[in-house]
Amino acid sequence: MKTTEAAHKVLVVDDEPNIVMSLEFLLRKAGYAVSIARNGTEALEAIDREPFGVVLLDIMMPDVDGYHVCRHLRQLPGHQETKVIFLSAKSREADIQKGYEAGADLYLTKPFSTRHLLEKVCELAPLTT
Repeated sequence: MKTTEAAHKVLVVDDEPNIVMSLEFLLRKAGYAVSIARNGTEALEAIDREPFGVVLLDIMMPDVDGYHVCRHLRQLPGHQETKVIFLSAKSREADIQKGYEAGADLYLTKPFSTRHLLEKVCELAPLTT
């Protein structure tokens, strides 16, 4: 797959259906190809299967946490260009620091502004080639 194609693909990883639905709608409307993972295991399978331009990643999930998913992604060959944005209710400085140490490009705390999030996705993975 050409890297420009991968750059336009976003993986949304969250166990909260309302967040997944709203982010999927928002990103598709903006022109991104969106894939969904409802837990850490699905996220690991998705990133092993194909490259993404951006991964929107929740931290607290029932099986594998977002930190683990991010570290796994960072170790995969061919995924160095993937941008990771953590979306988490964990807002303590230590949690945020841990997110960046795991390899995040950006850490946004919930609740977040969808407009602000979309601006950040567009900055990290612009649709114009």
